Amino acid sequence: MILLHLFARVSVAKVHFFARIFALYLHLFARDNAILNKINSRDLFAFNKKTVYLYFVTNVEQIKNDLATMKDFAAIDFETANNERSSVCSVGVVIVRGGEVVDRFYSLIKPEPEYYNYWCSQVHGLCAADTDDAPVFPEVWKQIEPKIAGLPLVAHNKAFDESCLKAVFRVYQMDYPDYDFYCTCIASRKVWPKGRHTLDVIAARCGYDLTQHHHALADAEACAAIALEIL
Repeated sequence: MILLHLFARVSVAKVHFFARIFALYLHLFARDNAILNKINSRDLFAFNKKTVYLYFVTNVEQIKNDLATMKDFAAIDFETANNERSSVCSVGVVIVRGGEVVDRFYSLIKPEPEYYNYWCSQVHGLCAADTDDAPVFPEVWKQIEPKIAGLPLVAHNKAFDESCLKAVFRVYQMDYPDYDFYCTCIASRKVWPKGRHTLDVIAARCGYDLTQHHHALADAEACAAIALEIL
């Protein structure tokens, strides 16, 4: 991809002029793509007082790929019983196809190792009595696996959820399929560099009211809503 980096000190008025020129450029070469509706000055310019960095990208296909919204994915969220990442005690999954939620899944899980610590229970409200009769992870995953087949996974703070998934796969000696995993938390830091980037805060910025934070399905719903806005 050929990048022409044009650095200039220009007034705000000139910024809008260049924005119109760049939008016209995209219109001429990508007018049949819905991406035009997603272009705004934030995507084109970074302000630092009166300094403006203008990036003109000559590879239109790359522009389309970079700005196009992810339409097909599975948002996933785990809660854990203790500090061991394998101790998943609940899971929520939201299936999105064509930009629409088409399926939801929630289940309690008998954690491994099977004990709860005080702090984890304080976060999500679950305790041993809730999962005494719950299925073990392999039984739950048998229900999830066909639902997410061929889809990338999305989580808010994928470092946690992906590591939980890999850890519980190891504990049960299951072959891990190397799922493609995306992170709405990382994406949100690029869109909103300042402020907090917790799930509830970013969900609110995307117009989603997260009322049951740390319930696995509610968190997966919020993650899906964020992904549809910024991924």
